Amino acid sequence: MSNVVQADQAAGKVDYRTDPSRYRHWKLSFEGPVATLGLDIAEDGGLRPGYRLKLNSYDLGVDIELHDALNRIRFEHPEVRTVVVTSMKDRIFCSGANIFMLGLSSHAWKVNFCKFTNETRNGIEDSSRHSGLKFLAAINGACAGGGYELALACDDLVLIDDKSSSVSLPEVPLLGVLPGTGGLTRVTDKRHVRHDLADIFCTTSEGVRGQRAVEWRLVDCAPKPSQFAQVVQERAQRLAESSDRPAGARGVPLARIERTEEADALGYRYVDVRIDRANRSAVFTVKAPDAAQPEDVDGIVAAGADWWPMAMARELDDAILHMRTNELDIGTWLLKTQGDADRVLACDATLQRHAGNWFVREVTGLLRRTLARLDVSSRSLFALIEPGSCFAGTLAELAFAADRAYMLALPDEPGRAPRLTLSELNFGTYPMVNGQSRLARRFYEEAEPLAAARARAGQALDADAAYALGLVTAAPDDIDWADEIRIAIEERAAMSPDALTGLEANLRFASQETMETRIFGRLSAWQNWIFNRPNAVGEKGALKVYGKGEKAAFDLNRV
Repeated sequence: MSNVVQADQAAGKVDYRTDPSRYRHWKLSFEGPVATLGLDIAEDGGLRPGYRLKLNSYDLGVDIELHDALNRIRFEHPEVRTVVVTSMKDRIFCSGANIFMLGLSSHAWKVNFCKFTNETRNGIEDSSRHSGLKFLAAINGACAGGGYELALACDDLVLIDDKSSSVSLPEVPLLGVLPGTGGLTRVTDKRHVRHDLADIFCTTSEGVRGQRAVEWRLVDCAPKPSQFAQVVQERAQRLAESSDRPAGARGVPLARIERTEEADALGYRYVDVRIDRANRSAVFTVKAPDAAQPEDVDGIVAAGADWWPMAMARELDDAILHMRTNELDIGTWLLKTQGDADRVLACDATLQRHAGNWFVREVTGLLRRTLARLDVSSRSLFALIEPGSCFAGTLAELAFAADRAYMLALPDEPGRAPRLTLSELNFGTYPMVNGQSRLARRFYEEAEPLAAARARAGQALDADAAYALGLVTAAPDDIDWADEIRIAIEERAAMSPDALTGLEANLRFASQETMETRIFGRLSAWQNWIFNRPNAVGEKGALKVYGKGEKAAFDLNRV
């Protein structure tokens, strides 16, 4: 076992649950419709030992706090319309991911860290696109690497023109790796920086300052120091005026997600995870509401974080992150559901009926982002539709997210046979990161099978009907069920995890590309390759010798 893998394991499990009282790196403040997220990273506050977070550099722990802070703003502060992201330190905005942390980390840790970072940035853009929550980066000092990626996720970038502050993506010349893939992609796809200028920008370490950064489209404006605070305030207010988030609504507190942990299990109120280490698999069981849910806005807001769609989404998101980070050997996730399908469909109807309400909109966004996190997880996903299942509406998305969906056929026991039920929410409410619904992806947006599925929405479909509509992969009967599932799991466990990660990423996002899919596709391919090459991580690789006063030694063959 390598030293870096041993270090990862010795560091213990990562817990994504936190709250502002535990923050060490972010300061969150509010003034009317504007919230300020101030980055003030504690040098001695690294998630693991062996490095110091100098120059406002970050590790996974910093991003865990950012993820939590964003959800606090979304749910607890509906009056906020603009979030200003800035630094509390003098002359340094953020120097990006901590290089020494990367040098000490295993390959898996680095890639999972990059993935979560990109998901958090994508979440900023998702809230801007869907929820009216706008973001302004007040770049009040040097801004490099992942720090610039954070700024790039914002709607408006304001860089102080003090003759020294700059934006840069210095990973290629300094570290022999790429700018987190999100940096490269946002510079081209989002900022529309001309490719020759982007080439210069990404191959020089000193960055671009002031008005040149504006001219190259790297930032939106670059005021002088005497004007910086006023310009930031004015632009933040202007962004706020374009938002429809309510000024007088009461926020919904986010209580700590409670769970029980055993060596091979996680237990929440609505989500249960059971690990089978021999088969390198885990069963995720997502449960329907255990009681009738409120249907009017007042009742929904009163229920708050205990409202089933929100509580279930928060628990599932936490379970995905926990398993993805802490259980690297568990390569196959078996997705099951349990409970009353009618209660799930009733919640779907409520989500649809009150879609214009700010809280319902935010809960829908949480569901959308959680399902998208499942899509981009490098795990094999098999849905198992059995007696007692409730793959209905929102929970049917789990089956459509899966690489395969098996549904038990019980023609001789129709009363016990499982059912699959579509709702209107399956047809675009929860788009994947490529902008498609999972059903549209499934049928390559062909009109005939989509229309046939939509015509059966609201009907409880048995295995034969679901199979005929193309909604499931196979419909074995009870004689073949156990053997077919066992063989599928055993075959998957025998295959190369690396090959499966590449296969699944290609098949899940087959026909339509967006900025987000390019980010994750490049993360899976380019970063996986480059982060493994000796030019980056060999004994004389750029990532290994950084900060030691040594010169990197490159294998100069182009591959």
